[in-house]
Amino acid sequence: MQDLDGRFDLGFRAGKVAAVEPWIDPESALELRDVSGKIVTPGLIDLHTHVYWGGTSLGVEVDEIARRSGTTTFVDAGSAGAGNIAGFRKHVIEPAAPRILAYLNISFPGIFAFSKSVMVGECEDLRLLNARECMALAREHADLIVGIKARVGATAGGQSGLAPLALAIEVADELGLPVMAHIDNPPPTREEVLGALRPGDILTHCFRPFPNAPIHGNGQIRQAILDARERGVIFDIGHGYGGFGFRSARAALEQGVQPDVLSSDVHALSVEGPAFDILAVMSKFMALGMSLTEVVKAATAAPARALRRDDLGTLRVGAAGDATIIEETAGDFLHTDALGEAIAAKSGLALSGVVIGGAWWADGPSAAA
Repeated sequence: MQDLDGRFDLGFRAGKVAAVEPWIDPESALELRDVSGKIVTPGLIDLHTHVYWGGTSLGVEVDEIARRSGTTTFVDAGSAGAGNIAGFRKHVIEPAAPRILAYLNISFPGIFAFSKSVMVGECEDLRLLNARECMALAREHADLIVGIKARVGATAGGQSGLAPLALAIEVADELGLPVMAHIDNPPPTREEVLGALRPGDILTHCFRPFPNAPIHGNGQIRQAILDARERGVIFDIGHGYGGFGFRSARAALEQGVQPDVLSSDVHALSVEGPAFDILAVMSKFMALGMSLTEVVKAATAAPARALRRDDLGTLRVGAAGDATIIEETAGDFLHTDALGEAIAAKSGLALSGVVIGGAWWADGPSAAA
């Protein structure tokens, strides 16, 4: 993180950031864009998405979400497993304009039955969890795979308990990668899941509502949360359709516990609300009291650190030539959580432009205008 906050000219060359200066001679540029009065951030990174459109029932179209949110790096959180990562790569990742990285699901078919009418957890049947297959395909697609995903809880894992997470950690340990752990309704408990996670592993849905909320009934943060943060577990919002509650968020923020990473968990059930996209989640957390600087860090530098990618989430010279141009607009905004609770705000973030690979992405600003 550079902690740059001021008026600068920004230059790109050969797909990289080439210069960040108080003034760059416009005669040296092949193309100029005047974004005076706008906020230029490193390309937004959404650490938890589901963008295997057409290959899984929960997938959404990545370019469509990028056009409205300015997301330049999408991290798919386990839509694909060893059995279908090749199709995800060929049919979605390679043709997409934004960058797509992936957590590989410990379950061989990935998330295969996720809709309003059909919901079968991919970790319910332990026969689908094969550590060797997962490891082999993670190695084969090492340029894309940033970690191993395990979904545990009554919905995702049935009676499997901690077994999917234990297998995911074993694979991740062999590969030197982190794990992203989803948690839904118990069993297992939040304390059990947190106890298994290592420094650098990610707990997603970290501010979920009851049950398995991060707070006691009196609103106090659970000690297991504080202990896990102290030893380096990364706390990711993963808003989604059911993974975020205002009550949990307000209590945590009031006690000085901010999420490390903001992410949308955008998928077929959350894309039209309550999550929408990363820009909407950033606006929501500003309405909860986080500053613009804090939400930008949580959607750029912080996810880049979680990904162990020092070329992302920064406008440092030599970094990936991605930038998101946004503005804070006045108006009447209504935000809702997974339980339907609503809060009002008088401002929100809107997209003004996108740079991907050092070039102005035509689909972004045209759709945002």
